[in-house]
Amino acid sequence: MRPPADAPVNTPANPTPTPPPTPPPTPSRTRLAPGSSVPARTLAPVLGPPLTLPDPERLTHVQFRRFAGCPVCNLHLRSVVQRHEEIERAGIREVVLFHSPAEELRAHVAHLPFAVVADPAKRLYAEFGVEAHRRSLLDRRAWPAIVRAVLRGVGEVLRGREKLPAPSQPNGRTGLPADFLIEPGGRVAAVKYGEHVYDQWTVDELLGHAAALRTAD
Repeated sequence: MRPPADAPVNTPANPTPTPPPTPPPTPSRTRLAPGSSVPARTLAPVLGPPLTLPDPERLTHVQFRRFAGCPVCNLHLRSVVQRHEEIERAGIREVVLFHSPAEELRAHVAHLPFAVVADPAKRLYAEFGVEAHRRSLLDRRAWPAIVRAVLRGVGEVLRGREKLPAPSQPNGRTGLPADFLIEPGGRVAAVKYGEHVYDQWTVDELLGHAAALRTAD
């Protein structure tokens, strides 16, 4: 027998809620390419006066590294320190970013002859499309450099020349390096996104990019 049209409808005491819509996937970071434009801004290095990025008169080589005291980062930066005068003679200013807090980073970079900037919120990492991935350490191409870096780092710590990195790294240990050569007007002249933790420009490659720009002019 059909109930009257105005009869109340029986509903479960605890009706099953409608599941919320699945959020769209987070878009991947947009990578810069030669010809991209970088807006000018002022950065505060952990040591020394504020700087303008890009440099208004010289090429700027921006390196994105990992955390304060990173052995592999230190291994590479040592090669940059050894040839820093040559880099400057080529009209290039070095600016290196780490994703550690300034107070932690300061003790690890006091000996470096170029500007080091802390970006613990990773705002510039996101703006420049610099990513992290577990392949940074798992890629076999990185293993020889990792071994060299760890052995060298242990020796430097024992001699009191370097400090061990903090045991906890809020932004992780799987960052990938990236290099950008930026002209005074903000145009990206050359770029490299590393595929593993030790995949970055050598000093010779950096100087080669700068020489190619001079030839083009």
